[in-house]
Amino acid sequence: MASWRSLAPHLQGHVLRFDPAPLETYPPASGRRLLLTVALVEGLLGPRFHLLGFLGLPPAPASLRVALLLALVLALLRWFAGVRPAQIGLRAWTAWSLTEKSYFLQVFVLANVVFATLFAQPLAALAGNSALWASGAAVLATSLLWGFYQELVYRGLLQTELCRRWGAVVGILVTNTLFTFGPLHFYHFLDRSPAAAAGMFAGIFAIGLFFAVLFKRSNNLWMVGIFHGVGDAYITGLAGLK
Repeated sequence: MASWRSLAPHLQGHVLRFDPAPLETYPPASGRRLLLTVALVEGLLGPRFHLLGFLGLPPAPASLRVALLLALVLALLRWFAGVRPAQIGLRAWTAWSLTEKSYFLQVFVLANVVFATLFAQPLAALAGNSALWASGAAVLATSLLWGFYQELVYRGLLQTELCRRWGAVVGILVTNTLFTFGPLHFYHFLDRSPAAAAGMFAGIFAIGLFFAVLFKRSNNLWMVGIFHGVGDAYITGLAGLK
């Protein structure tokens, strides 16, 4: 019994049992500003700076676009909405519970082992090509930050506010529907058959739902942001390397 109790904190994260302290609340006016921030970066600017295309300007490089969007959202979060990062789940490592730390490290290591096995060939090609290594590392870092940005906007800002307004179930479902079919992934409608598009959106919705529930159960945005970023680094980043 004693040995089981000592193992429990290291296992219960896998059934999404974290028992976190609730996030500190913020005023309703701040919530409205969170929604306005999401509307600005996803609807007006566009997650891929669609606004530049509408203005006849060349597209921004991915590394610059992701860095600017991430910096803009964090700045608006603090100085426009008046919300501290910890209030949307960006808590310091020292504030994590043992279960959070253990679950994060286990999943992070396991995900890298699995992805490294699945993508062994492109990783070997990257490691064996010194000319490609520097640009490849930049692409992987950009993809990692891109995944984190998506969770910051959709789980940290949008889900947090919609769950405050409408409760967990409705807030999660509305957020994940916008995450799946909104500006972020709308391009999957292009150049795909209806069946292929349906399969793509089903996968996006399922993965997004997992991240949504994990965030709601843990109140830890770092976890979902980094997990998403790791997946993007392998699946999107490595696929884009030539």
